[in-house]
Amino acid sequence: MKIERIELSLLYLPYVHYFETSFGREEGRSFIIVRAFSEGLCGYGEVVASATPLYSYETTSTAWLILSEFLIPIIFKKNIYRPEDFYWEARRFRGHPMAKAGLELALWDLQAKKAGVPLSRIYGGTRDEIAVGVSLGIEDSIPELLRRIELFIVEGYKRIKLKIKPGWDIEVAKEVRRQFPDIALQADANGAYSLKDKEALKMLDQFNMLMLEQPFPPYDLWDHSQLQREIRTPLCLDESIISEDTARQALEMKSCRIINIKVGRVGGMVESRKIHDHCRREGIPVWCGGMLESGIGRAHNLHIASLPNFKLPSDLSASKRYYKEDLIEPPIELGEEGKIPVPTGPGIGVMPREERIKRATIREEAFTPE
Repeated sequence: MKIERIELSLLYLPYVHYFETSFGREEGRSFIIVRAFSEGLCGYGEVVASATPLYSYETTSTAWLILSEFLIPIIFKKNIYRPEDFYWEARRFRGHPMAKAGLELALWDLQAKKAGVPLSRIYGGTRDEIAVGVSLGIEDSIPELLRRIELFIVEGYKRIKLKIKPGWDIEVAKEVRRQFPDIALQADANGAYSLKDKEALKMLDQFNMLMLEQPFPPYDLWDHSQLQREIRTPLCLDESIISEDTARQALEMKSCRIINIKVGRVGGMVESRKIHDHCRREGIPVWCGGMLESGIGRAHNLHIASLPNFKLPSDLSASKRYYKEDLIEPPIELGEEGKIPVPTGPGIGVMPREERIKRATIREEAFTPE
């Protein structure tokens, strides 16, 4: 198999409801779709970098540059088509994991379509449906948050994640737990706190949460270990985990008891599986985090989350959670008992609708061998 052409498209999709975290409020999302073509087949990947460097230093602009000037050229120069080979070749370029992941995922999709099997089978997945939860952003008021939680519970979601920040944390969690005493609940700070906030964070213990995700900035593994010694609630690391090595270091330092795997954050499926396997050996559960992906990225995540050590509900809610019109058919929908089926068709198992991609596209470029 030879890669004949690679296309990049920069898209913008508005949200059905704004999404606010400690980074700020967003009304929609810009992202890049990668297509890799070979022998009449097309593999799709999604670059989860945002327009601004908040969650990560990567942006849609930097990802486009890295893909067009460095990553795509090595595909053609080295005649690469296997995603594992791309992973090893791309390692010589420092950083930019989201750009790398978007292209690697397109190659994985292409490989699975060539074999005529779903990605989950290639990855070694063991489940055909994924337990999922829904992530709630920071709302204008606590009553508005409670109203939205009620709506999602009625839809069938069994786990609720609250975005928190200083000033929107303890009282919010108290009211949520008071109104929903039995719901599986967790909180995500996106690194908004520091060790001086330790006593306030320890107050979250009273709410019987599944986990507290990323209370401190990404590189504060040591401070996370200090907090985990004194807090009963399991800490989960997200932004801090960028490779198998950082996962190993975090676990050796006892900085967390749970790890979130986001394929874009760690640079692709090869690295994601290495982290998954390391955590499995250590008895540490993992779960799949979301980056408000379109249906293309969301389908990829469902296949990833089919691996055996994804033991906690993942942030992989239905297509309509974020977008009025997703890019795929059929849409990803919530099934019974708060689970979403893993697509069973070849590759990502869903059909990207090119007319929808075209309507949302604001920039595009095609690349072929010289």
